Amino acid sequence: MYKDQVQALTFDLFGTVLDLGGSLIPFIDPFLKGKRAEIDAEAFWGQWRLRQRVEQYQDNIMALGHSGYQEVARRAFVYVLELHKVEVSADEVHDFMRCWQELKPFPEVTAALARLTERYKLVALSNGEPDFLAHLAKNQIQWNFDAIISVMEVGAFKPHPGVYRHAAHTLDLEMGECLMVSANAFDVVGGRSCGMRGVYVDRYKLPYDDRPFPPDAVVADFNGLAEELL
Repeated sequence: MYKDQVQALTFDLFGTVLDLGGSLIPFIDPFLKGKRAEIDAEAFWGQWRLRQRVEQYQDNIMALGHSGYQEVARRAFVYVLELHKVEVSADEVHDFMRCWQELKPFPEVTAALARLTERYKLVALSNGEPDFLAHLAKNQIQWNFDAIISVMEVGAFKPHPGVYRHAAHTLDLEMGECLMVSANAFDVVGGRSCGMRGVYVDRYKLPYDDRPFPPDAVVADFNGLAEELL
């Protein structure tokens, strides 16, 4: 079985452990209404999330290093505001972006982590900045991960292969002894392409990438993850 050699689970945080849309839409909605924007909060969030990924990929392709997760989120926010002709000041953008400090985990996450920690090392492997990740783990997720690894240690966003290799090296494990857990298909593809095992948490009912690096399993949420791995 694929999991027989696995010693560590490396978790994506943004969108996998943390409910981005559920956490941010309640802040987006009054902000847009206050600006009398024509786009609704849910549609705005969908466009914001997609643009954020573009910003991350541009950083990787141009080899500019890691701009910072919160910075690419800010740039994407400004882009979508301009797309819909919503006028804001730099100070308004700065103040609004504080909502990212309030991210909440999906409701079943903590209980599932408590089950999984009996067998595996649980590691956060995230695009976020170290201080931001430490805050989220301690104050929002309220879970003491065995390690928190930021892509800033590599200087590139996932799915850059260096991120996954660096994680295994940091944990003193072989690639196949690590298993990437993510609700972002590109993240599981990235880990699998480097030799990690991988589970796709299909929270959003989205297709998996048509590439020769399939997930070892597909689950609906962390309850399914615990059932699959234990």
